[in-house]
Amino acid sequence: MSVDPYILLTRDQLDAQAVERLVADPGAGGVVAFVGLTRDHHLGRGVLGLEYEAHLILAEKMLAKLRDDAMQRFGLVRAAIHHRMGRVEIGEASVVIAVSSAHRAAAFDACRFLIDELKTTVPIWKKEFYSDGSEPVWVGPDGKPIAV
Repeated sequence: MSVDPYILLTRDQLDAQAVERLVADPGAGGVVAFVGLTRDHHLGRGVLGLEYEAHLILAEKMLAKLRDDAMQRFGLVRAAIHHRMGRVEIGEASVVIAVSSAHRAAAFDACRFLIDELKTTVPIWKKEFYSDGSEPVWVGPDGKPIAV
């Protein structure tokens, strides 16, 4: 996988505090992080867990470009995007995005921009597994099932 510590696709559990430390900088007045957790329900159905797949090479390139775009657009000091692959259990982090900037407004705006763009543009796919025993379903960026 990537040698860039700021962009990571991994099957290992994510450490939000480590990602926040990664973007900390003496020139930053604030660090904002978003941690996307796997929840136990979706659209009225019990969820047992998720599974993520990606076109790894393309996803890493697109995440790096997205990060670079956010760095320039929001004047960030640092930014990192770490995303899980494979099975992710309830309560575990699926994604951690952390940014640092001189001022808080830019950090908040950049963090929202990064998660919203990641979900709609980066080739990472999510499958939900249900507690009622029904077949797992691939879910799109809008949260709705994808017909395959």
